[in-house]
Amino acid sequence: MTSVPSTEDDAFVDAWRELLNSHARAHGALERALKEHDLGVSEFEVLERLANDGDEQRRMQALAGAVHLSQSALSRVVGRLEEHGLATRGLCREDRRGIYVCITDEGRARYEAARPAHRAALAEALGES
Repeated sequence: MTSVPSTEDDAFVDAWRELLNSHARAHGALERALKEHDLGVSEFEVLERLANDGDEQRRMQALAGAVHLSQSALSRVVGRLEEHGLATRGLCREDRRGIYVCITDEGRARYEAARPAHRAALAEALGES
């Protein structure tokens, strides 16, 4: 015997699908806008977190949670940022197991240059333009 979905179930599924559609539209718009700055969405998000974190460094573990990436995915993103001179990694002096990520001057400049395009794409994708 199969159960018939309730109207409430349908509403949840519709809301979920709309959320996914909004995310896909915004993510695509951000990818296109950031491409001219040679940044991906994840790279921009990491730079933004570092640029706006007061002391310009964050522990990898805390950063992974903040940008919603696994440790390995974040490690790859930070590796790409390091290759382009936009961020550096270093050991935590207080806890040798901890690794910090720091934004470089070049990383801050790239973030600042890309920020207006990011915000414009986000506003347009989310219907705020």
